[in-house]
Amino acid sequence: MVAPRSRSTSRTPAPTLTHVDAEGRPGMVDVSAKPATARSATARCDVRFPAAVATQLRASGLRSAKGAIVDTAVIAGTMAVKRTHELIPFCHPLPIDGIRIAIDWQGERALRIECTVRTVHRTGVEMEALTGATVAALTIYDMCKALSHAIVIGPARLVAKRGGRRDVGAAG
Repeated sequence: MVAPRSRSTSRTPAPTLTHVDAEGRPGMVDVSAKPATARSATARCDVRFPAAVATQLRASGLRSAKGAIVDTAVIAGTMAVKRTHELIPFCHPLPIDGIRIAIDWQGERALRIECTVRTVHRTGVEMEALTGATVAALTIYDMCKALSHAIVIGPARLVAKRGGRRDVGAAG
């Protein structure tokens, strides 16, 4: 059963998908007419551990048999940001001006990853920030999976973006 459409009293047009043309075919958005402006985005992803694993990681200073967990995750997230356009079909290759990946404990059993990406370009860096945060989380999982496969990744979400048509979330 399809829910009936409700009438919007707002004068703002309903959002539409930007990567689908009028015939429903997928394609990259043409940004050539847009001005290059400063853009930034911050994404967040958590990695939750079973209690015993979190205790073990804290005791080891976040080191595993594979090495320094946080340092490796920061490097992997940084590499992922720079290669997002190779992973996601309709992302534009962008000149990345800055990447900051912060990883710290969030409560007793979770690591929180925040990835902030900056550029001056015609399109934003939301996908780059999300890719950096999630690849960093996957790297943490990979480095810790010998301790448990009950590690949970997520949720991953956009926290903020600046530049372009609209700003979202708190300034980063």
